Amino acid sequence: MRQIDFFDTTLRDGEQSAGINLNTAEKLKIARQLEKFGAAVIEAGFPASSPGDFEAVKLIADTVKQSTVTGLARAVKSDIDTCWETLKGGEQPHIHVFLATSPIHMEYKLKKTPEQVVETAVNAVKYARAKFPLVQWSAEDAFRSDPAFLVRILNEVIAAGATTVNIPDTVGYASPQEYGALFRFLKENVRGIDRVKLSAHCHNDLGMAVANSIAAIENGADQVEGTINGIGERAGNAALEEIAVALHIRKDLYQLGSRIQLGEIKRTSELVSRLTGVAVQPNKAVVGKNAFAHESGIHQDGMLKNPETYEIITPALIGATAEPLALGKHSGRAAFKDRAVSLGFELNEEQLNAAFREFKDLADKKKEITEDDLFVIYTKQQLEETETPIYSLKNIQVQYGTNNVPTATVSAVTPEGKEVNVATTGAGSVEAIFNTLELLVEGDVHILDYQVSSIGKGRDALGQAVVNLEFNGTQMTGRGIAQDVLEATAISYLNAINRQLVREDLESRRQQAVLTVL
Repeated sequence: MRQIDFFDTTLRDGEQSAGINLNTAEKLKIARQLEKFGAAVIEAGFPASSPGDFEAVKLIADTVKQSTVTGLARAVKSDIDTCWETLKGGEQPHIHVFLATSPIHMEYKLKKTPEQVVETAVNAVKYARAKFPLVQWSAEDAFRSDPAFLVRILNEVIAAGATTVNIPDTVGYASPQEYGALFRFLKENVRGIDRVKLSAHCHNDLGMAVANSIAAIENGADQVEGTINGIGERAGNAALEEIAVALHIRKDLYQLGSRIQLGEIKRTSELVSRLTGVAVQPNKAVVGKNAFAHESGIHQDGMLKNPETYEIITPALIGATAEPLALGKHSGRAAFKDRAVSLGFELNEEQLNAAFREFKDLADKKKEITEDDLFVIYTKQQLEETETPIYSLKNIQVQYGTNNVPTATVSAVTPEGKEVNVATTGAGSVEAIFNTLELLVEGDVHILDYQVSSIGKGRDALGQAVVNLEFNGTQMTGRGIAQDVLEATAISYLNAINRQLVREDLESRRQQAVLTVL
């Protein structure tokens, strides 16, 4: 049975979604889960793009051992050198070099002739191969490229040492028939194509990313690229969990295998959704909350008689089994630790103690602690604390009445360690909170988007707030979780501000380190 490798780019292409910004600890947490998920390759970021990406890619490459870790690079020596510094500690150092090949990109973006593009690509691959044992080269906007030119440049980069060649549908323009035909054409005409891995990378602008990816596999692709939950720029990327389940459910048709652990799908999907702040649409295939819901009377009758009448995928297949008994205020530490292990969390003694204290505090407020609540508590302990001085919320109070002006009062500790109290009004409770916090941070803040949702079910469910804002010209996303959505709102706001402070501090320390070396 032919095996298909899954290349996950959640941490690179996925993070390029509007409003998503993950810190290093969050990226590492996702990378560890992608390793359990069975991703053959994890694209951890674009090291040359920022100090944060540099640090994250290096840490992931040094930590993850069961999956190959790669980083993105333009076809320039400085990007390749930066990638080597971050990835040289990995089990199998791998680099992903890209260069546009479509006429519109070559003329207007690169301002290069086809001959210059071929020369640039070859030089970049040769330079990268001198350092890396694994070099993937991507023809950006390959589907809109001239097929004859694609054959020409692929011949050259393979001869130069590329070990994988990627044929992206960068703007999501292809149909399955056309995309599959392109792969078949390349398999038949490119010299040495059987010596390298042929990869597909599809975007979902016309809603065909998964179908196009499978069409490529049917026509010779050995690797498929995408993201968890299909997140990504514009309409997103191919959803890897959908491709994995499709290949499994229709193995009679495709007769293909992979190393994907289907039982990790639900956990991986939830982790990515929580940490990115991007909710999974209810009717999304495989992982949506309605994926196994049956409302029609006819459907329900059939399900009661035989689930296979309307259910081709079982919840158990993707790890969405029946929820275990909830923990409560009388649950002990042993049960709490056991549940952490069963959910896939590896907490040290200090983290476990801190999580247990938070659990007990929440159990005094809620009758039952659900698995969703535990997921939040465990995840929080695995996201490293920063040494950068940040804002810390001490207390928030909101006064509201239909005939009164909403007023928010906030007590917080500033990065300088000073506890301050600020208060002001707004047209509503949320605006009053935002206005008050803007006085606290003393910066230019613009709210771009704000969402609240519940974690779990019931009137005592935890509330989650996600705010996307612009602080001093930089867009950041913050998340906050609390029993009260107004408290969660304040936490999410300060979380976004703190992320920017940490990013600025990291950039400052890196610049100082460079000056010290010079």
